[in-house]
Amino acid sequence: MTSMRSHLCGELRPDHVGERVTVCGWAARRREHGEHLAFVDLRDHTGLVQCVVDGAHDLRGEYVLRITGTVRPRPEGTTNPALATGEVEIGECEVEVLAEAEPPPFPLDDRADDVDETVRLRHRYVDLRRAAMQRNLRTRAAVNSALRRAMDDQGFVEVETPLLIASTPEGARDFVVPSRHRPGTFYALPQSPQLFKQLCMVGGVDRYYQIARCLRDEDLRADRQFEFSQLDAEMSFAGQEDVLACIEAAVGAAVVAVTGEQLGEVPRMTWREAMDRYGSDKPDVRFGMELVDLSEAFAATGFNAFAGATVKGIRHAGASEATSRNRLDDLTDRAKRWGAKGLVWMRVEAADDGGVTLASPIAKFLSAEELAEVARRMEAEPGDVLYLVADEWARTAHVLGLLRLELGRPPVTEGGLRFLWVVDFPLFESVDEATGRPVPAHHPFTMPHAEDVALLDGGAEDLLSVRSQAYDLVLNGWELGSGSVRIHRPDVQQRIFDLLGIGEEEAQAKFGFLLDAFRYGAPPHAGFAFGVDRLVALLLGEENIREVIAFPKTQSGTDPLTSAPTAIDATQLEELGLRLLPPRT
Repeated sequence: MTSMRSHLCGELRPDHVGERVTVCGWAARRREHGEHLAFVDLRDHTGLVQCVVDGAHDLRGEYVLRITGTVRPRPEGTTNPALATGEVEIGECEVEVLAEAEPPPFPLDDRADDVDETVRLRHRYVDLRRAAMQRNLRTRAAVNSALRRAMDDQGFVEVETPLLIASTPEGARDFVVPSRHRPGTFYALPQSPQLFKQLCMVGGVDRYYQIARCLRDEDLRADRQFEFSQLDAEMSFAGQEDVLACIEAAVGAAVVAVTGEQLGEVPRMTWREAMDRYGSDKPDVRFGMELVDLSEAFAATGFNAFAGATVKGIRHAGASEATSRNRLDDLTDRAKRWGAKGLVWMRVEAADDGGVTLASPIAKFLSAEELAEVARRMEAEPGDVLYLVADEWARTAHVLGLLRLELGRPPVTEGGLRFLWVVDFPLFESVDEATGRPVPAHHPFTMPHAEDVALLDGGAEDLLSVRSQAYDLVLNGWELGSGSVRIHRPDVQQRIFDLLGIGEEEAQAKFGFLLDAFRYGAPPHAGFAFGVDRLVALLLGEENIREVIAFPKTQSGTDPLTSAPTAIDATQLEELGLRLLPPRT
């Protein structure tokens, strides 16, 4: 084991009875037993073991101890089936105090879940002793090992790319680092290794990967941190199918490492279908409540709010009794904040003829045929609540997609692991009305579908119909990662640059080192990257990726442990050639 201990606390079993052992750890609990004896539960990362100590009055919680004694069965009637070591204890103990400790700032059992997160992060070194955090970090390590083995087995080469790079446009804000040697200039920290992994393809690496640290200055939330880890991969002479197969193998290895279960075939869905059915490009398919298109039902309607619009609805089964008018008003307000002009609700009630009727503030504006068609298309039953939105297609789908999650999304621990590939994303997300130029949905190096290339010469409608060879991996409504087939043909790349209004000089300034490399022979290549933090969190049933990161930031972006971000002194500013602006008033 080590020179200080013969066994780990959580590994002692009846097979060890009679052995003289030495264990080390923290005193998790002390319970007096008579005048002289005490039970001391000693804890390390493997678990707890009960030690019977004579004269333990000076031992306190979280003292670091080295205990030597003899393993023996617990007395009859005192075994603890909830504990792996619950059939044995250590007796005849000799105790050495390796370090004294102050009382911890919060309990290290399940009660810690109720402790303010800032307090936990301020004392993260204590929080990490908890069984849940030990499990999470060790599971994360197992996932990383499984990912590396899977990529190695598929012939990928692990290559480390730089952390100090030039700033490039990637969608989020860069974190920048001032250069002391060249005052007034800055490095950027990488949002991803995107350009460097493409350079690896030009360099003949053929199959690249790394578990990369990436940094993005963006608003934080449950599935997002300033700094995160991703499994990053790129393949030469490969297309979408090759990438999806390799990534499935890697993710499957991680799933087996954590759950012991095989991944199975991952279903696919086009972006258009995902938006039509779920109102999201990262649909949570653990539950139904799919969007129903009602536009045809109102094709000739006299109700102005529905006329000429895309009308969709969702059915909240059996929810009428539990849904108050205040709740309906709240959902209407939310729909408006999400961009809708309004939200129509309908309570489904039983009719005398055995059918259903729809009770709604707008029912008087709709014909009996329209109401009947809504009920039929939505398979409405008494006790349901129906929600309808009318607007242009994208907004209607988006708002109902958010409402669907609000009403029906199960906890992260329920519904199993439902992976999904979303493919055929649009190449452009919109067209600027003022300039007529399209706005790319991804980076400008994403290859369009071959059969859609001719549409690049069309107008706004044609441009928005161009599908990219881009693909996302989704798990339980979380986007794990994205990838695409890259543009390697200069003529196609120039056509995209022209559409985006990126002239030769701007292209050279932003992407010159990549474009220059392509002049020397770029193979067809494709790649992918997915978030390790997100994958581990979902495999462990955690709602927040902070629970699987050793030292995360809070949602406000601060670090309670180190107090970062902090000011730097005047000498450092001088060396870097920087001056600070006065505080904003």
